[in-house]
Amino acid sequence: MHFVIMGCGRVGSTLALSLEQQGHSVAVIDRDESAFRRLGGSFEGRRVLGIGFDRQTLAQAGIDEAYAFAAVSSGDNSNILAARVARETFDVEHVVARIYDPGRAEIYQRLGIPTVATVRWTSDQVLRRLLPQGAVPVHTDPSGRVVVAEVPVNIGWAGHRLSRVAAEAGVSVAYVTRLGESFLPDADTAYQEGDLVHVLTTTDRLEQVESTLSAQPPADL
Repeated sequence: MHFVIMGCGRVGSTLALSLEQQGHSVAVIDRDESAFRRLGGSFEGRRVLGIGFDRQTLAQAGIDEAYAFAAVSSGDNSNILAARVARETFDVEHVVARIYDPGRAEIYQRLGIPTVATVRWTSDQVLRRLLPQGAVPVHTDPSGRVVVAEVPVNIGWAGHRLSRVAAEAGVSVAYVTRLGESFLPDADTAYQEGDLVHVLTTTDRLEQVESTLSAQPPADL
């Protein structure tokens, strides 16, 4: 798969190298040529000098063939603009933007751009949002029978109460991470696009739970 990254700072360079090590093709965009030094001499991907929200620059980076786009530069406005261009002009389905101001993150989230406030930002979080993957165990009890796992939830569940989502999958929701902040949901908390849902279940049921929540909800819900 091909990935385009805007911003070659610490997060951007780490992300690019991680993706390349996993066998993916990568293009990195930055307006400062010296920033590419963070990639090292072994990086085989594209280094594109330019502005990340410029359509010609994005085209040079191979945005037309991109599976995902990550805007992780140092500017909120640039990141959001680039993310919207990638999604709305080039129809890139998997897009994520780095946001420094948590207060603005919610606004952009409502525009359909997944965001993470920089206080909570790590390259690992970016990878989780960009790469297709299943449930990610975050804690397993000593017996190995009970697990807390981050489980992908189909966007079709958006607007449904998490209590209903949990009942359908036969799990308990341990906690939710929204816009970089984790909290315990109450009975009326609804699932929102971009939420990271952590469930408590038994290890032998994890695959079935993942299958249920990654699918569209039943039509009669």
